[in-house]
This record gives sequence, C-alpha cells and structure tokens, in this order.
Amino acid sequence: MYSKKVLDELWKRNIEIGDRIAIEFGGKENCGVLLENFSENTDIIEIKLDNGYNVGIKFNESIRLVKKKAGKTGNVESEESDERYKISVLMFGGTISSKVEYTTGAVFPATSPSEFREAFPELKGFGGAGFRNVMSLLSEDMNTKHWEIMGKEIYDEIKRGKPVVATHGTDTMGYSAAALSFMIQNPNVPIVFTGAQRSSDRGSSDAKENMLNAAYYASEGRPGVFVCMHASTNDGPAYIHLGTRVRKMHTSRRDAFKSVNVPPVATVDYSKKRIEYTAWEWEMRKGEMKFAPGFSDNVAMLYIHPGIKPEIVRKFSEYDGVVLLVTGLGHVPTNPFGDKHAKPIINEVGELVDSGVVVVAAPQTINGRLNLNVYTAGRMLKEKGVIGHGCDWLPETAFVKLCWVLGQTKEKKKVEELMYMNIAGELSERSQYVDF
Repeated sequence: MYSKKVLDELWKRNIEIGDRIAIEFGGKENCGVLLENFSENTDIIEIKLDNGYNVGIKFNESIRLVKKKAGKTGNVESEESDERYKISVLMFGGTISSKVEYTTGAVFPATSPSEFREAFPELKGFGGAGFRNVMSLLSEDMNTKHWEIMGKEIYDEIKRGKPVVATHGTDTMGYSAAALSFMIQNPNVPIVFTGAQRSSDRGSSDAKENMLNAAYYASEGRPGVFVCMHASTNDGPAYIHLGTRVRKMHTSRRDAFKSVNVPPVATVDYSKKRIEYTAWEWEMRKGEMKFAPGFSDNVAMLYIHPGIKPEIVRKFSEYDGVVLLVTGLGHVPTNPFGDKHAKPIINEVGELVDSGVVVVAAPQTINGRLNLNVYTAGRMLKEKGVIGHGCDWLPETAFVKLCWVLGQTKEKKKVEELMYMNIAGELSERSQYVDF
C-alpha cells in the first residue's frame, strides 16, 4: 500500500494501479505499468517495465500518466469472452501469477488478470488474449478436485475453438498436464501449461519468456496437451513437452523441465516467430474430441527403499490403488535366497492385489522401461498381478492415470486394459534416452 502523500498525488494526476506511467530516476525517464506497493517503504513507486522486470523508484514530482488501463469486471477481463481474441489464458495460480511480499520474502498468488495482461503487451502480436483467474493456488495444494475444475474450465474454452494457455505452479505441473491429457482426449487446439521458476518480481525471472513462448505455440502450434518451459538457463527458446512425458528435474533452474523417454515435441521461439518440431512425433490420435472427467482420490504412491517394512505395505489396503515406485527393471524385496536379515514384502503386495487394491509399478530410475520377466523379483510381482510390465511411463503419470482409470471404472479387467492402453502418449513401444 502507498502512503497517503503518494495516493493524494496519484489522485491529482488521475493515476490508478494498472495505468501506464512515466517517472524519472537518475536522469532517465522510466515507463511502465503502476503496480501495488508491497514494500515497507510506502513512498516507493513500483512499476513493471516493458522488459518484464519490476523496479521500485522513490516517488518524485516527475511522475505522469501515459495511458489509462483497460476496463475490467471483477476477476474476468472484459475482453475475455470477446471472439476477436485468439487465445484464452486461464490462471491457476503458481509463481508465474504471484508476487513477492518484500517484508517477509514470501511468494504468494496475487496477480490480477488486468495486471497480468498488462505485463505481456506482446500478446497482441499473437492475435491477442483474454485472461481469467480461475483459482489462486500454489501447486503443492492441487488435488484431484482441482484437476476436475481445471479440466471443465479448459474444455469450455476449447469447445469455442480457443487455444488455451494454463498458468500453473511448477512443482506439480507435470501431474496436472497428465490429468488434462487423460481428461481431454483428441483436443482440437493446443492446451499449453506454463509457469515460472522465479516470480516476475525477480531480476532473473523466466515468467515473461515462458508465457510468450507458450502463447505463441498455442496460437500457431499443433493440437495436444503440452508443457512449455525454458530450453536452457539462458533467455531464448522454450521446449514444448508432451503432457504425459514431462518432469521437473531441478528445484530452481530455469530449464528444470525435461521430456522423459522421448524428445521434446518442439522448440519454440516467439521472438523469431518460429516453431521447430523434432523428428520424433507422438502418435496423433484420430477421432473426435472426448471429455472424460472423473478421478479417484483414493490412490497412493509408495517408494520402495532398502529396509522397507512389510507392515508399511499392509497399511495401503485402505486405498483403491497404489503405485509402487520400484527399483531397477521392476523389483521389490523378495528374498529368493532366504537371507536371514532380508525383509521381503512380496507377500504383502500379493495380499493388496487379492484384497482388490489395484497395484501398479513405475520405475524409480525415471528413464527406461520395466521388464518383469528378467529377474526373480520382477517375475514374482507379475505373478502376483502387479500392472506395469513393459511400461515406460513416468511415476507421476502412472499415478495420475490410475486416478483417472479408477474414476472411470472399478472393474478389474477393464482397469488393467485401460492401464496398458496408450491413451495420451504416456506409453511407447521403444523408449528413447535423450540428453539435451
């Protein structure tokens, strides 16, 4: 919040939050969008510059109005439903639509659609965009209910033929992208998730380039569900990752997202108006677009580790489904040689399956595929009825898919059939290791 002195001066000049202003500092006039003040010094004028960075300048008499902001109605921009706008930007929270609270240094979801739109004037060059704030949520708080809301909001937009850019927190973006891939099959336009490792208030923010690259792909790219994030730590192009094949592989780097077992779908560079597709192309599904909502919220993941106690496995009997993050080609402790110190869990896994719990295996190694025929431990899992032989899915994709499948049916044979079916590019006949 600004001080009374500053607010009075802004009022005299007919300046409001969101207006484009100019203010001098160091002998130079700085132009940008006036932001709210979240710092301890309430006399600091905060503006978003055209390069996407935010700066704070001590209030002085040079401040002047350049252009009034566009009108708005609540959280929904007046342009949002205007058919003249080519793409829809739906905001689901996360760092990309957050601010830094400078007193504590905490990041919280707070950016309004109006401010968000003003931060990206370049979108006008892609046919324009309408903005709508669906939820203000940090992605670690996402669950199956949020996926349902997200899917319905996105589906409503693409039914109108509007490509969608979905802003989302990076921590669980891969889960949500996978969920949308199963929920909206054969989309007729691109659905592109994007986010930021660093908020737009920080000098090293990746928010602007991720957003503009995602928007350019949404306006010009091929249909599907994707994640668009930085291709390297430098400014420039972004990768387009298939929604069921992408994982966040670093806590803070700008190029944290990688495609697993397949290359990225494409490289996009909005500044050069260029999309370059890789030689690999996922199997394009033919047929009409299908909306298939419904997720079970009674699915868990269990990371297999040395010394895991059999009684831990038994505690998962209350779930409808469990994804085991298995070692190697698909192993859990089985103790085939009768070592006196080993603690096998294979019987407990079998008990889960016999009790009606759907048990699915996914590789801890991330890259590669499971082969339950090679070693005794794998063969024993297969004999117990564990699903996953031959699969090269990501653990989080296997988890999301099991949530979705159990939201469609509880019939055991049908569940197994759907889990082994390649629905959204989550499975392939031959895995590729791509280092990039």
